[in-house]
Amino acid sequence: MPANASTILVVEDDSIVRMLIVDVLEELEFNVLEADGSDQALALLKDLNRHIDLMMTDVGLPTMDGRELANQARSLRPALPILFASGYAENIEVPADMHVIGKPFSIDQLRAKVKSILEKS
Repeated sequence: MPANASTILVVEDDSIVRMLIVDVLEELEFNVLEADGSDQALALLKDLNRHIDLMMTDVGLPTMDGRELANQARSLRPALPILFASGYAENIEVPADMHVIGKPFSIDQLRAKVKSILEKS
């Protein structure tokens, strides 16, 4: 893994989907942190010694949905890029400075999306 690899926090409550996303991102040589929901994600985000370049979150999370999580993440880390993953991508409203990718997505689509977000940040 390259020393300068970007770190991506993946928030997904479905363990199989999360494992697949993590595997793909690791194959693309990103450092990956995993959270199974908003509580785990916020604990990682509150640790300001931990470097995170991008948070990729499912929209439909239990207890706190992805949009609420994104708002809390931004209050902790105002410049953090956020990528929502949703099976209903065409129907969700995201703030202009956040991104969305529709599920299911291919490895190439995920790579292109993540790279374009990281290049802008």
